Amino acid sequence: MQYDLNDDLAFLNRKNVNLDITHRCPLECERCQRFTSFTSRGLKVPGKDISIENFQKVLDHFYHINFCGQVSDPVHHPKFTKLLSMVNEQKRSSSVHHASAAKPIKWYPKAFDANPKARWWFGIDGLPKDSHKYRTNQDGEKLFQILKTARKHLIQKPIWQYIIFSYNENDIDEAHKMAIDIDVDFMILNSSRWISKDDPFRPSNPNYSLSLS
Repeated sequence: MQYDLNDDLAFLNRKNVNLDITHRCPLECERCQRFTSFTSRGLKVPGKDISIENFQKVLDHFYHINFCGQVSDPVHHPKFTKLLSMVNEQKRSSSVHHASAAKPIKWYPKAFDANPKARWWFGIDGLPKDSHKYRTNQDGEKLFQILKTARKHLIQKPIWQYIIFSYNENDIDEAHKMAIDIDVDFMILNSSRWISKDDPFRPSNPNYSLSLS
């Protein structure tokens, strides 16, 4: 393969960034890197909360901030509402990936109003009553109520993100109808995070499962 300097330049000059802004999350999702690499082994999750000063440096360079949930949940940064306000005030765009539901419900309207232009993704894998089967410690029914609240505060429709597992592969149509009823977007995702072909979380329908890497 021929090396192309333009590919490197495009990467270095990109104007969006994916950030884990904290090390905190109360969930123990069984195929998450946080669980498989750290907490299931009794290890401390590395990292710390990004400072306001360092986050400002990010905003000075990037135009879109994706608050991801690779090994954490962004809402558990102690000053997350402040970070959302900074994004809004400095006319940057952002997306928020959220699944934990551990915050009190009264906290959310303040966060939504801090940046009503942010696009929120809610990880509820299955019907809300069942999502804890993968996302251990999640209160899916509470998170669904928060998703409904988000629709009332945010300019962009929030997204219900639904990863397909064995326990929820037959509930997709029902969940999709629930999303339509509350006027939010619905996105299904196929996964490849299987420990083996016999992984109990792996869907039986091959169309819902990416190949093992």
